[in-house]
Amino acid sequence: MQPLLQANNITRNYGSLPVLKGINLSIQASEVVSIVGASGAGKSTLLHILGTLDRPDTGEVSLDGNDVFRLNEKELARFRNSKIGFVFQFHNLLAEFTALENVCLPGFMSGNDEQQVRKRAEEILSILGLGHRKDHLPSHLSGGEQQRTAVARALVNSPAIVFADEPSGNLDSKNAEDLHQLFFRLRDELGQTFVIVTHNESLADMADRKLVIHDGVISV
Repeated sequence: MQPLLQANNITRNYGSLPVLKGINLSIQASEVVSIVGASGAGKSTLLHILGTLDRPDTGEVSLDGNDVFRLNEKELARFRNSKIGFVFQFHNLLAEFTALENVCLPGFMSGNDEQQVRKRAEEILSILGLGHRKDHLPSHLSGGEQQRTAVARALVNSPAIVFADEPSGNLDSKNAEDLHQLFFRLRDELGQTFVIVTHNESLADMADRKLVIHDGVISV
């Protein structure tokens, strides 16, 4: 089966410091894959390259049949918005917008029909148990609700893949566990693919596969 995501010989240096030294990996559709490693091992650097937020010094990334770094910046931005979702440690919700408006933003930026975007956003919020909170500002949501809103925002354009960087790092243990279970429910119910960088061992071990970065390469 053709992988959804394929990375070949990814290297990345910062000045004279080699961070990634030849990363090869593949991700199948509907997989939940965790990436772990010591601080400074290159986990977030790899995630940013796979998510097209950064470019490698050498190597290729193919996502959903597209050689992404052959695209120009405008094409890449359009591709990223339509095919990739992101969830970060800090939810980065816009304070002056409601939960629903925050979730709609990527859809509006894609130029999609406004009514369809709102309908999709409301559906996702309902799936995540936030339908009754859609008109609330982020300041009126709990930490767990804010992060679930960020997950909804990542899903609104029906991306091929979602990259999550320490998604539960800013949550208490109960909300972290709820978020972890949510990823697997979305995999089961929507067929969603997740690649998750985490220091949380329980989340890492729950994944379909756990990849360990050590000294700039994947050791497992």
